[in-house]
Amino acid sequence: MTDLTREQLDAIGRIPSCAIANAIETFDIQDRDEGFMLPQVRSIFPDLGNMIGYAVTGVITASAPPSPHMRIARSEWVDYVLSIPEPRVIVLHDLDYPDVIGSYWGEVQSNVHKALGCVGTVTDGGVRDLDEMRDLGFFAFASEVLVSHAYVHLVEYDVPVQVGGLRVEPGDIVMGDQHGVLTIPHEIAADIPGAVDDVEKDERVIIDYCQSPDFTPEGLKELLAGRY
Repeated sequence: MTDLTREQLDAIGRIPSCAIANAIETFDIQDRDEGFMLPQVRSIFPDLGNMIGYAVTGVITASAPPSPHMRIARSEWVDYVLSIPEPRVIVLHDLDYPDVIGSYWGEVQSNVHKALGCVGTVTDGGVRDLDEMRDLGFFAFASEVLVSHAYVHLVEYDVPVQVGGLRVEPGDIVMGDQHGVLTIPHEIAADIPGAVDDVEKDERVIIDYCQSPDFTPEGLKELLAGRY
């Protein structure tokens, strides 16, 4: 994992996801259509602001009860959660997606996981008990809002998962806000704030010119000619 301090991580977490996505592009370490989740995974509480943490991964299903020999002990899950550094984000792939039926997340699980140093969840499954989750300040990014937990249970944990079209590995840096969810490669994470500043300085030249009383279409074309 990265050698980021908590202060560095929190500083990155205050940056809008769109600005982080722009900054990641400048390092040219992944294709521009990679590294973020598709819009089927959306912020349930966009008013809560920005979430950032290290991924705790798992796989769930709710369409049938667990078989006795496949049941994962709650103590195993707790030990695994605590093995990932704080702040933690639970990233769950729901095997029932896109026909999700039962929510792993609600008032109880949010309180349990917040007590374990988790700040939120990202899942292609669903969430419920929205008022209680919001009041707790527990972030939720999900595909659906559901009524029941049905037969929901863990199937696997500490494995790579595919959620919203994005592969997430245990320990990945996961960031989300009102726009959606992305991961930040560990090898460039410490350099993200500086890269964000560089991109925004370049953008500011264009924005300031567009808002200037001296704006002309010809001047704009000259300004953009060297950039696009």
